Amino acid sequence: MSQPPSSPTAPQAEARPVDASERLALLDVLRGFALCGVFASNTFMWFSGRAYLTRQQIEAAMASATWVDQTLMYTMGILVNGKFITIFSFLFGLGFSVQMMRAEARGAAITPLYMRRLVMMFLIGCVHLFGLWLGDILTTYATIGFALLLFRGRQDKTLLIWSALLLFISPLVVNLAMKYVPMLLSGGAEAGADAAKAAMERSSQLRAETRQAFSNGTYVEMVRTNAHYFFVQFLPGLAGFFLPLLGRFLLGLMAGRRRLFHDAPQHLAFFRKLLRWSLGMAVIGSAVGMVVQYMMRQKMLDPQSPWMMLLSPVRQLNEMGLAAVYVAGLVLLFQREAWQRRLMVLAPVGRMALTNYLSQTVISLFIYYGFGLGLMGKISPGATIALSLVIFAVQVVFSHWWLARFRFGPAEWLWRSLTYGKAQPMRQPSAPAAAAVTAV
Repeated sequence: MSQPPSSPTAPQAEARPVDASERLALLDVLRGFALCGVFASNTFMWFSGRAYLTRQQIEAAMASATWVDQTLMYTMGILVNGKFITIFSFLFGLGFSVQMMRAEARGAAITPLYMRRLVMMFLIGCVHLFGLWLGDILTTYATIGFALLLFRGRQDKTLLIWSALLLFISPLVVNLAMKYVPMLLSGGAEAGADAAKAAMERSSQLRAETRQAFSNGTYVEMVRTNAHYFFVQFLPGLAGFFLPLLGRFLLGLMAGRRRLFHDAPQHLAFFRKLLRWSLGMAVIGSAVGMVVQYMMRQKMLDPQSPWMMLLSPVRQLNEMGLAAVYVAGLVLLFQREAWQRRLMVLAPVGRMALTNYLSQTVISLFIYYGFGLGLMGKISPGATIALSLVIFAVQVVFSHWWLARFRFGPAEWLWRSLTYGKAQPMRQPSAPAAAAVTAV
């Protein structure tokens, strides 16, 4: 994107936070919608302890579940898991594009401000990661966010090519490397197979120990287990997550440049076409996934087969396709006045996405972990999802109440204040006057 001409003698404008009047309501709605799905997925897989089960334990749980819970588990896998974090990642890249455009319009430098924002996000994420939950996304977003600066001046065609490579090719390359590099280092196929089997056994043991510590341990034990699991289990596999995530960021950056969401009424034909094509992608990806799952349940396909690595691009196709269906569908609905009023309910929770994301962790740890109510593994999948939706509904109400009185959510205020090096004004301009009237 070309820089706007500016006078060489004019002083550079100071970067400042985005005012509420400058926010795009549609993006806040999409962010709130994505946050709901991310929370449901995190609760279903992680906070409830399901992610720490072995494949055999998951299959046994599926076999003994009621038909309602079985249907719900399939639905979560097909419609939710991986799709909403895809939307959230896309919006992160789009947000970077918005920051660039606004900074350039003011004649302000975006790079120093953007880097400070990422550093502060990383620090907040570290507190979240090591003090609360190993599934933190903030540190990951902040780390990969620096790579966006490398693509700032690239043409849209270049962004699209890189995005496709990162989304569909990089997972395959990473999977091949993770499977065959240890084999080469260990001295042959047989030794590599033995090493892989031993690694799987260690992983299963670690997951069982982690689940036990989370469901019965104290807070200190949870923190210790959190860090151990992150460094031993999470960190080695992050490359396979980082690269596709950057691909989603780049798509968001490109969409922001083209002002697809800022000028949505002028791009309705694009969103209709996107809806049709993405639905086709999602159906193909879901169909392949369902066939593979059926074959594994029937013992017709070995989960450790090398052919399973070829499913990585198919999984991305399904996640990207269905995420695009959700986004395009919401954009089209948002153009209708009646639907816009309904969807605007999500805007405040989207504006307070960081606060709500962090509070979701705190609430969930209290509900599921041993130092709280200790409900991990004790309630059904249906009850787990229902509980997450109730919590999210409360967050929606709270976000409306809070933003009627304050400019930012608590975590957003902290992030902005740290970024700009001074406390940002918190109360709405009308709040003192309203308080005076109430006092009288």
